[in-house]
Amino acid sequence: MAAAAPSGAASAGGWCIFGLLLLAILAFCWIYVRKYQSQRESEVVSTITAIFSLAIALITSALLPVDIFLVSYMKNQNGTFKDWANANVSRQIEDTVLYGYYTLYSVILFCVFFWIPFVYFYYEEKDDDDTSKCTQIKTAFKYTLGFAVICALLLLVGAFVPLNVPNNKNSTEWEKVKFLFEELGSSHGLAALSFSISSLTLVGMLAAITYTAYGMSALPLNLIKGTRSAAYERLENTEDIEEVEQHIQTIKSKSKDGRPLPSRDKRALKQLEERLRTLRKRERHLEFIENSWWTKFCGALRPLKIIWGIFFILVALLFVISLFLSNLDKALHSAGIDSGFIIFGANLSNPLNMLLPVLQTVFPLDYILITIIIMYFIFTSMAGIRNIGIWFFWVRLYKIRRGRTRPQALLFLCMILLLIVLHTSYMIYSLAPQYVMYGSQNYLIESNITYDDHKNNSALPVPKRCDADAPEDQCTVTRTYLFLHKFWFFSAAYYFGNWAFLGVFLIGLIVSCCKGKKSVIEGVDEDDSDISDDEPSVYSV
Repeated sequence: MAAAAPSGAASAGGWCIFGLLLLAILAFCWIYVRKYQSQRESEVVSTITAIFSLAIALITSALLPVDIFLVSYMKNQNGTFKDWANANVSRQIEDTVLYGYYTLYSVILFCVFFWIPFVYFYYEEKDDDDTSKCTQIKTAFKYTLGFAVICALLLLVGAFVPLNVPNNKNSTEWEKVKFLFEELGSSHGLAALSFSISSLTLVGMLAAITYTAYGMSALPLNLIKGTRSAAYERLENTEDIEEVEQHIQTIKSKSKDGRPLPSRDKRALKQLEERLRTLRKRERHLEFIENSWWTKFCGALRPLKIIWGIFFILVALLFVISLFLSNLDKALHSAGIDSGFIIFGANLSNPLNMLLPVLQTVFPLDYILITIIIMYFIFTSMAGIRNIGIWFFWVRLYKIRRGRTRPQALLFLCMILLLIVLHTSYMIYSLAPQYVMYGSQNYLIESNITYDDHKNNSALPVPKRCDADAPEDQCTVTRTYLFLHKFWFFSAAYYFGNWAFLGVFLIGLIVSCCKGKKSVIEGVDEDDSDISDDEPSVYSV
């Protein structure tokens, strides 16, 4: 009974942290979705779907610090297991976290392959006024069926591609099939789920390379540079209106004597009138923003934004340097591509690898840092999506604007963020592999000590930080590592993806430095169909 109490305290402590994070995540998701959704086209089902899918992604990422905390709490700093942490208790704690991952990853698969596609296609059909609700549901189910088939294929491939091969090369076909089912049963479906989630993580890696890498440079520089003055933009806009009106009058004067305008002049007149409508719309937005209290409030916060921008660019540089050194370490000292570039120990130290062990001495600073890194990824990803928009190759599908984002765009946004957050766990592993695998665990090794007086050696146990060389019974691996690193080819793809991430960050940094200040009403242009003339957004500042 005495041994059970500390184990309960460990679980209670870990899940208490998780519970607080859960409340914060739900509040954040509700505020974020409500802030960006269109007030004219908001739908209850799409709003709930967006909030739920984003919350699931963040809750899954919140399991990482809890996972690390639980495996670290089972051992003392001298490398010995705590009295209550026997084999059964350790297995119970590991299984609890593992079942948590099973549940959340299964929900993620449901969201990505069933729920979000169905809601998206339902609202795509809803745009057609002639279709009934029954037809909308049937069509949405038809398109969603394709995603369900992809999900089933991923699960089957992951389930029946064994990581081990039969020892007997002369085994029959039936014995080989039997071996496949034994492998599936012994892993309790871990391989199938791991393969599916790793496939989604690979897609999340592409999204992170596109959006997060650019957002890491765009977000801090936009905060530092700020936006253009609303009064100055309004003056420029007024001059443009006068110039366009003058051109329109010049063209119309050609037909005062009753002669019809040439086709070229008609086309030019139509373009000028469209341009004039856009400029007058900009004029209304600029006037509203210039006189709003929000503009004055943001002006007062300008020094704070600059400080935050400097902080974010320093964090970005810390992250990029750590990722570069970690990848360079893998390139120089890993076991090669066939092993997924696994490294045994850290040969090249990076800033985060050095910082985390120091923070581990003061609970819970290391877990706070991991949480900050995860939130930093999320905010920079949001900034990247907001700046770039949602594209299909060279075609822009949707823009993300505060208070003007359509339901379909909101679903796309949450889908992308969900995939990026899945990739976040591997990014953190790339920065601090030993920490993500073992937390702050130590194990005992024998060290020979020579006494000068007696001229003899004595073997004494000395604590050493857990690494890939540690005995399996001495160090407990986090469940996160087991899920994301079960297939070597995914780890190899992540390795090359990290180099691409660094390259896109440098390109984004150069582009962001060369770009001027953003317009105070950026997004109010000719092709912005999400903006209503009657609904200027005060939050565009």
